Amino acid sequence: MARILAIANQKGGVGKTTTVLNLGAVLAQKQCRVLLVDLDPQASLTVFLGLDPYRIERSTYSLLMHPDMPLSRILKPLGSANAFLPGSVDLAAATVKLGQGLQPLDRLRTALRQGHLEFDYVLVDTSPGLNALTVAGLLAADEVLLPTQCNHSAMLGIRAVQDVIKRIRENMGNPSLKITGVLPTFYDATAVYAPDVLAELHALLPGMMFETVVPYDTNIADAPHKGQIAVDYAPNSPGALAYHALADELLSR
Repeated sequence: MARILAIANQKGGVGKTTTVLNLGAVLAQKQCRVLLVDLDPQASLTVFLGLDPYRIERSTYSLLMHPDMPLSRILKPLGSANAFLPGSVDLAAATVKLGQGLQPLDRLRTALRQGHLEFDYVLVDTSPGLNALTVAGLLAADEVLLPTQCNHSAMLGIRAVQDVIKRIRENMGNPSLKITGVLPTFYDATAVYAPDVLAELHALLPGMMFETVVPYDTNIADAPHKGQIAVDYAPNSPGALAYHALADELLSR
């Protein structure tokens, strides 16, 4: 039975796609079978994996809009044991249709649970904000991983996601959804307030914080320019080592 994790935060630019790519790669290195799911209209995950979100024939949009669309028609292989469900720019239209109640929000949940997936982990890259697409991703998930930058607005984004998770648990048919951990990202120990924000997060979210902290590391930003992710581009860099540590934490929980 796959563990389905939504990588989510109200804020953009906190490292959601970077976390999906690098965590997924490390889990695969540890012999886990991994499925990546792109649920973001920006489709950054899909672009990185080599597909054009403007030209793709079938995507997670197809899955959300067409109840008879089988997963097998959308799955793209990533090596021998891993795969991904690409996103497309059409997901922007899906946000509107789902938000207006024109399509049910639980189609991704149904597809992942009834698709007889032979994966150990499913990592869902959600869109920024708490729109209908993000809710669809949270409905589909067992767990939520919350990347957050260590700045003043970090707690606001986490609290907003916590409120949505509470509503999903109580009113939307996913009572077991839980936050598996909050992941500090882009941490710069030289920044004046970053250590204080990190300490505040630990104080306000006891038991919810990953011990792993992803540091600010230029290798993470440089790697995509070479068509790689940090754990392959600079495997001994602080950022890459942090994602290895994150995978170990996740496997131990």
